[in-house]
Amino acid sequence: MVSKRLQEIPASGTIAISNLVSQMKSEGVDIVSFSMGEPDFTTPDNIIEACCDSLRSGYTHYTPSLGIPELRKAVADVSRKESGIPCDQSNVLITPCKQAIFLTALAYIDPGDEVILSDPSWVSYEACIRLAGGVPVYVPTYFEDKFVLDPAKVEAAITPRTRMIILNTPSNPTGCVIPRAVLKQIADIAMTHGIKVLADEIYSAIVYEGEHVSISAFPGMFENTITVSGLSKSYAMTGWRLGWAIAPAEDIKAINKLQSHSISCAVSFVQKAAVEALTGQQQSRADMIKEFRRRRDIVMDLVEEIRGFECNVPDGAFYVFPKYNRDIPSAKLAEILLREGHVAVTPGTAFGPHGEGFFRISYAASEEQIREGMARIKKVVSGL
Repeated sequence: MVSKRLQEIPASGTIAISNLVSQMKSEGVDIVSFSMGEPDFTTPDNIIEACCDSLRSGYTHYTPSLGIPELRKAVADVSRKESGIPCDQSNVLITPCKQAIFLTALAYIDPGDEVILSDPSWVSYEACIRLAGGVPVYVPTYFEDKFVLDPAKVEAAITPRTRMIILNTPSNPTGCVIPRAVLKQIADIAMTHGIKVLADEIYSAIVYEGEHVSISAFPGMFENTITVSGLSKSYAMTGWRLGWAIAPAEDIKAINKLQSHSISCAVSFVQKAAVEALTGQQQSRADMIKEFRRRRDIVMDLVEEIRGFECNVPDGAFYVFPKYNRDIPSAKLAEILLREGHVAVTPGTAFGPHGEGFFRISYAASEEQIREGMARIKKVVSGL
């Protein structure tokens, strides 16, 4: 029998849907998938060439566990310039982004410790908390507030057992970008109570309205924050599995202790490609973000055509999170859409209890697929 800790964590709703989609496609079913948070673009050529050059030159061996110095420097330089994070390469650990979240949970959460996170939010946060023995404490967010966390509710959720607050901005699944003023209030709360913040900023480059603000850039917060990000979303590098953690040197040392005993180091030749991604031409990234915004606007127009659907305009990431008025659980609705409409979405409850009555659409797909998939959704729900 598997361990108790494994039995206590939820399965990934997005991966479960993706697996079912793959199975149906293998059976010859024409599926339009809006279920995965994966850009449909190919990784830019300059990054691919840098990787190939690295392989041809024999760069296929272990690297330092923290990552190669030139990549750590590139991450620090970009983070200072784009996000205002006061870091240098000594504050950077190279590792897959999801691994950074998992290692941080193991490094700082003891059994019974409480971790505050918004509801809805990405399901893997809860999994990492529970694997570390911690207890997720959900703070509900609301459609009427564009799913922005209420600092007063965050403070009200704090107990003597609270160890960490997890923030994700822009957000998966809602596309919410937390405003500067709200982040400042949460920063003040965290510093007042001595609570560490884990800031997931994987979508930080994909912002359409407003601005992305790093909580670690506020005075006094760098010492209290672990920021994780990576290349998957903004450089179309999901399969490359590379990201980083940025934190005070003593925190990086602690997290790296776990890395050195698990994956040892990130993939060597991918690290060389990542240097090119961060220091080379950025036009490909800009073009992708521009296209994501165009697709967002198309999806919003199509959602508005479906009777009984409401949706906030997302300020970032590449998801919409429609609210529907049918008396059907979101998991059941997702199943109906897949079985009858051959279109895959992710049920809102995959992102927490407060996701009921919603579902997530990833518009990281071609315009043709978006229009076809939304037409299928409209046809199915009109008959419910």
